[in-house]
Amino acid sequence: MSLSPVRTGAELRALKGPGRRAVVMTMGALHEGHATLVRAARERVGADGTVVVTVFVNPLQFGAGEDLDRYPRTLDADLALAQAAGADVCFAPAVDEVYPGGEPQVRITAGPMGERLEGSSRPGHFDGMLTVVAKLLHLTGPDLAFFGQKDAQQLALIRRMVRDLNFPVEIVGVPTVREADGLALSSRNRYLSAEERRTALALSRALFAARDRLAAQEALRARATALPGAQGRGDVRAQALSRLGEARAAADAHAVAQAAEGGGAEAVRAAARAVLDEAARAEPPLTLDYLALVDPADFTEVEDGHDGDAVLAVAARVGGTRLIDNIPLTFGAVK
Repeated sequence: MSLSPVRTGAELRALKGPGRRAVVMTMGALHEGHATLVRAARERVGADGTVVVTVFVNPLQFGAGEDLDRYPRTLDADLALAQAAGADVCFAPAVDEVYPGGEPQVRITAGPMGERLEGSSRPGHFDGMLTVVAKLLHLTGPDLAFFGQKDAQQLALIRRMVRDLNFPVEIVGVPTVREADGLALSSRNRYLSAEERRTALALSRALFAARDRLAAQEALRARATALPGAQGRGDVRAQALSRLGEARAAADAHAVAQAAEGGGAEAVRAAARAVLDEAARAEPPLTLDYLALVDPADFTEVEDGHDGDAVLAVAARVGGTRLIDNIPLTFGAVK
């Protein structure tokens, strides 16, 4: 039997099963990234649990000049993909079911973290996102909710909202799904022409270049730390690196010194920026919105001596399409 959409909260509550319930929230136009979320949810709740996929294009998340009317609506295809991935229920409410009194006067406010990066580029976006996530959590009543790490700032804000407002739900982040060429899966990829897509690949290439630069720094740091007498001052450890005879060290003494001290955040940013600068000269060009290396706890920029987890995030336009991507990084993995 094919999956049919459930349209009201009352219908959805009547479908409560004996096991745990998981929800995957979407705005439709489902792709393999969404299917990965559904499969992860299915695995966690097991055969006795219920997986609910929501399909709702939230008007509060679209600012002036953004693509609310243009956003693809493909419910029949969405139902088929959700069912194939393991969903039990598709909740596809009308706008007046989610916002019965019209545009809500009371909303969730994202706070300072919601004003950075995506929030700065899209004022009010995160307030609208958190408001609808809160409402859908109430309407679906899940034990677990699954979100993609591709929207890293969104995921961080949802985690913070759930913690700050005592929602009884576990938030599960699922790694970004990429196409074979590295482009992060997105419903907006369909807007790209072949030429624009070639340029858009610079986003993932920039992130991978930064990841590789960090790996090289960490490898140098490990070798320097292992040398006798290299546990003291930074200049001593840098000299130990030089004794290794590394070609990279000879070519970039400053970066090696940073590696010896466990820093190098700026070198990682620079590796990504070089790729994006080249794409800005391509045809069609990439127009950078931001490149930021941030603390995942609050999305503030990390300093050059940062140790610990970070997120390198990028947003850019190619033609008329705005794309985002990110990659998690760990500085100072070698002690």
